[in-house]
Amino acid sequence: MTQKNARLIFENGQSFLGTAFGAEAEAIAEVVFNTAMVGYQEMFSDPSCCDQMVVMTYPLIGSYGLADDDYESHIPRLSALIVREYNGRPSNYRYTRTLGDVMLEHGIPGIEGVDTREITRMLRAEGSMRALLTGMDCTVEEGIERIRNTPAAHDQARRVGCKKLWYSRTPNHRYNVVAVDFGIKMSIVRRLNAKGCNVTVVPCTATAEEVRALRPDGLLLSNGPGDPADVPEAEMLAKALMGSLPMFGINLGHLVMARACGAKIYKMKFGHHGGNHPVKNLLTGRVEITSQGHIHVVDEASVANTELLVTHVNLLDGTVEGLRCDRLRLFSTQHHPESAPGPQDSDYLFDQFIAMMDQGRKEEGVCHA
Repeated sequence: MTQKNARLIFENGQSFLGTAFGAEAEAIAEVVFNTAMVGYQEMFSDPSCCDQMVVMTYPLIGSYGLADDDYESHIPRLSALIVREYNGRPSNYRYTRTLGDVMLEHGIPGIEGVDTREITRMLRAEGSMRALLTGMDCTVEEGIERIRNTPAAHDQARRVGCKKLWYSRTPNHRYNVVAVDFGIKMSIVRRLNAKGCNVTVVPCTATAEEVRALRPDGLLLSNGPGDPADVPEAEMLAKALMGSLPMFGINLGHLVMARACGAKIYKMKFGHHGGNHPVKNLLTGRVEITSQGHIHVVDEASVANTELLVTHVNLLDGTVEGLRCDRLRLFSTQHHPESAPGPQDSDYLFDQFIAMMDQGRKEEGVCHA
């Protein structure tokens, strides 16, 4: 049996002993649990995990390694990984590197051999909380004091998003899309490319004038980490452009769009992270199995004071998962339609965005913002 050499200390005083893997480093961050059974690479490289320690509820992680084509970003942003069992000898013809090696390269620590079920139950009962991943020499009392003296993280979207615009082009494109980068997943860009869209990715600080100068057929507000209140410039951008061109918000982009329309946002007890979340499309009655990653949601009561229509709800807790306003030609989704990882039930939302842009081209004076 591997000797335990790492300690995970929660701010409520709970402590778990395990074995370190990845980088030899300490981390203090908010802890969330992820229910995905596959797709740990997509989660690991998703910028939406910035400043989070992620507890994987599936017990064996690392068994198929990491493949070059499956990254959601080039630089993983999560603070630490917590697993029941880490497998450092992958069996997969596509893998090029092990999870532990990539964590070591990027300074991300991990701990295995802890009771992830117990941790998950604790987070469900008490809500997400911060923890310290450290060595065996640190006492619980010292760990709690260090957590209390460490300021809470914020402004994640601004930190993980691009600083200058960049392009992702596709042959014989039909549409030009500007994507506001709060921590965009590469799979979103790939899906837009596959649908015939050239994509120009711009920083979350971009102005309406800068976006108009790019003459897009549509605007996408991307996924990303943190609180939408941390990116007021993006909210101003959405307000300035809504109604002038089709707009699609995903994840954090959904929350930014909702705030721009007058809705309110609140932080959940422990959020939605991982797969197998049933979401009902209220327009069709169809239930979609979705992949998710968020801890803030739209306050449904506040939607009544806006022009927005709730189009999707989470069947586990009734939270808002989708919004729409036909007059302003915008819609949004809290879950991940790009299906990486996860089911492909919500891929039609990209087609819905394409249809909006196609309709805009048919209307005089609406081809470009």
